[in-house]
Amino acid sequence: MGLYDFSFYDLICRNSHLYENRAAWYEAEHEKTFTFGEVKDRVDRLAAILQHADIEKGDRIGVLGKNSFEYFLLYGAASALGAIALPINWRLSAEEIQFCLSDCEPKILFADAEYQDLVSRIKHGLTSVEGYYNLKDDAGGFTPVESLSGRADEFFPADISDDDGFMIVHTAAVDGRPRGALLSHGNVMCTNLHLFYNLAIGSGDVHLNVLPMFHVAGLFLAFSSFHAGALNVNMSRFDAEAAATLIEEKGVTVLFDFSPVLASILEAGEKIKKDMSSLKTVAGIETIKNIEYYQKTIGGTFYCLYGQTETAGFATLSRYDRCPGSAGSALTMARVRIVDDADRDLCPGEIGEIAVKGPMIFKGYWNLPGPTDYTFRNGWHHTGDLGRFDATGYLWYEGRKAEKELIKPGGENVYPAEVEHTILEHPAVEAVVVIGVPDPKWKEAIKAVCRLKAGTQLDAPTLIRFVGERIASYKKPQSVEFLADFPTLPNGEPDREKIRSICGGESYNLNPDKP
Repeated sequence: MGLYDFSFYDLICRNSHLYENRAAWYEAEHEKTFTFGEVKDRVDRLAAILQHADIEKGDRIGVLGKNSFEYFLLYGAASALGAIALPINWRLSAEEIQFCLSDCEPKILFADAEYQDLVSRIKHGLTSVEGYYNLKDDAGGFTPVESLSGRADEFFPADISDDDGFMIVHTAAVDGRPRGALLSHGNVMCTNLHLFYNLAIGSGDVHLNVLPMFHVAGLFLAFSSFHAGALNVNMSRFDAEAAATLIEEKGVTVLFDFSPVLASILEAGEKIKKDMSSLKTVAGIETIKNIEYYQKTIGGTFYCLYGQTETAGFATLSRYDRCPGSAGSALTMARVRIVDDADRDLCPGEIGEIAVKGPMIFKGYWNLPGPTDYTFRNGWHHTGDLGRFDATGYLWYEGRKAEKELIKPGGENVYPAEVEHTILEHPAVEAVVVIGVPDPKWKEAIKAVCRLKAGTQLDAPTLIRFVGERIASYKKPQSVEFLADFPTLPNGEPDREKIRSICGGESYNLNPDKP
């Protein structure tokens, strides 16, 4: 451990000293509270066990499960050992989960009981995994971690620097395969400071942890709240009425939101008559209608933002009411530019690629030096997103570059190329273009525009089910349109821009399930 370094485990030790008997974590499912001192003790115990199981600096620890205190402890133990946490999106298909695990070769894997059958079916492809463990010791058929030896007083923290890897979070499949973004301890500490400074989070605050802990947005707000000495109130799965009840009972003051989380909570709170006036701060990505309704009914402050997994979640962040419709202004330790294809700065009002630099920028894509070098060209992280600055320095998001076209239903990242590849596996589909369309609930929805092969028939619900059986459910289209006159370019490829202009209206939501 260097003199000038500060890891996530250092933070756990610091807070145990400062706030030893103060509540750090409330597990809503079990109505159980853990103090900052207990967090430190439990992390040391788990780290000792993993150390005796030969987990060393740089080893990956996979985790597949819902939000829990045990999940949070794994991040702490990984930090203490210098290991790298590998959180897996439980919404993915079995094939996608196998790919993410195989890609990063974890030495051990923790899983909730509900995912252990899935893991057992793909074990043949997980050649790096030497041990399978229950995420919760009393739940599941894998090895209980408490059955292993190791005492907290025998644990020896690893020598860790700010620049060492802390976690790998897979991004969406921009080129047909997910990319593992490697984030360092320094990235996490920078984001913590950004969030609790800009959102004014203090030790008296209460964060409602409703977003999944494989997602950087909710996870890093949990980390930053912990850093500030605040209480994390954790939900293992989202339920709007339960969330509204917890806001009233625990005096929740802050949460992170992807549409339609906030609207669902507000509606549920009104229905069951809960006082949610404590909720003073909400940050995230929402529709204007829902933001304004929250501000009117609760009187709190909504913070708009721009960021990616690669920027440790955030690059800009500001109060919504300072520039309604924008994505905020650059964070305290971030530089943000709008550049053309030659990396020349553009003037306010001109649309170009968003480029970012600062201590929150990830270390690179796991085992992908080519894409990493391209992303980091000329000393800046090139996001693949388009934006513009206004005259006052606020960023306005304008979509994705063609090479990285992206759809974001409910805050998730979905690349059209991946969905198109799956749709083309259907024997009736000859050509397809997948686009994002406005949606009143999810803000953006996935729409597939298809041309069928001569003599074949296919309806939208059948195609939607076909896609949902092969990739993560949130990636399947919410609507499908079949065109007999399917626009093409002179080379025979689909004319994406013309199709978008013809079919890019609102989603008709032929599939009412969540994406």
